Amino acid sequence: MDFTIPAATQQLLDDLDQFIVDVIEPIEAEDDNVRFFDHRREDSRTDWDRDGLPNAEWEALLRRMRIAADEAGFYRYHLPARFGGRNGTNLDMAIVREHLARRGLGLHNDLQNESSIVGNLVTVLMMEKFGSETQQAEWIPKMLDGTARIGFGLTEPLHGSDATWMETTAVRDGDEWVINGEKYWNTGLHHATHDYIFARTSGEPGDGRGITCFIVPTASPGFAVEEFMWTFNMPTDHAHVRLTDVRVRDEDILGEEGLGLMTAQLFVHENRIRQAASSLGAGLHCIDTAVDWANQRTTFGTPLSRNQAIQFPLAELATEAEMLRALIWKTAWQLDEGVDHMEITDKVAMCNYRANRFCCDAADRAMQTCGGVGYGRAMPFEHIYRHHRRYRITEGTEEIQIRKVAGALFGITGRAKS
Repeated sequence: MDFTIPAATQQLLDDLDQFIVDVIEPIEAEDDNVRFFDHRREDSRTDWDRDGLPNAEWEALLRRMRIAADEAGFYRYHLPARFGGRNGTNLDMAIVREHLARRGLGLHNDLQNESSIVGNLVTVLMMEKFGSETQQAEWIPKMLDGTARIGFGLTEPLHGSDATWMETTAVRDGDEWVINGEKYWNTGLHHATHDYIFARTSGEPGDGRGITCFIVPTASPGFAVEEFMWTFNMPTDHAHVRLTDVRVRDEDILGEEGLGLMTAQLFVHENRIRQAASSLGAGLHCIDTAVDWANQRTTFGTPLSRNQAIQFPLAELATEAEMLRALIWKTAWQLDEGVDHMEITDKVAMCNYRANRFCCDAADRAMQTCGGVGYGRAMPFEHIYRHHRRYRITEGTEEIQIRKVAGALFGITGRAKS
């Protein structure tokens, strides 16, 4: 593996930077749109009178950004050319995600909403890999133009990381299935038209097989959003969903019956490696900002940056960032080289849990370095910390990911590969 950024990828970064300057930053400057990114950000984004959901103005701004990025040829970059993408690689996406996050807060890349000028289109990738030709022809154009918006319903009130113990069931009734159960943290349900619902269709609790992924219309009788759960980082769009005798056609199974966890694994692996790259970039933004501040700040007659108590913690974080980048790039490269994602699931887990923790550590240390100003909302540290703290729980807690590493290391789930 060559650790030089490929020429085509570097050109992409340069083009993205120019697009941000030419198109995205002028949009931010209009109509006080900067309120969504400065000290007013959470309040400006949140509809406090409607369960804390994202408000209409914020979501309209995100749609405008996505349309502009799509017209410029960036938004679908990772998708196959047949869907309007540019066949972007996993390594490309890791480099891009780090780069955009390192630029800091802005309309170009806002991870609170998984919103970026280069889309993280994981639900589309699930359809592209596991959907039938008929399903792909029907769903992918709609998913890309926004007429179909699909959520991801895996977690349950009593079952998060232990998905094989889920209690949601689907029972066949002729050429239909009847689904009953509940889902928690079902993101995007305030505007989703459909939901990927995972339900046990055979087998016993704890079995990896026997769980099926269904494409469920959210307007189905018996499909109800009980509440949107308020979180550490607002606005929120994480729903508690109850399904009562919801009927779904047999043709709306995504992938093979009983092998739904394979589709879920694609979702979490694709997300984890790119989340890791984003956390790396956001953490580096915190370090960059703190270093600039320390160089400019004078205390007791000398620059703050002359103090080893300031230097050493940031130097250690910078060292960790270099090691993380090497692992993230290697793992993304292995995926591009055709290594099955389950063969290196431990490496994906390493990337994700360490990078997310690194980002929180960097935000915390940057805040401490900058003192009272760092604690204030004029700086980005509290926003970055609150958002990336979520990543240490969602789509596999730190503990679950460390267990994956341990399982490979000790031969419980297959010997780890170097």
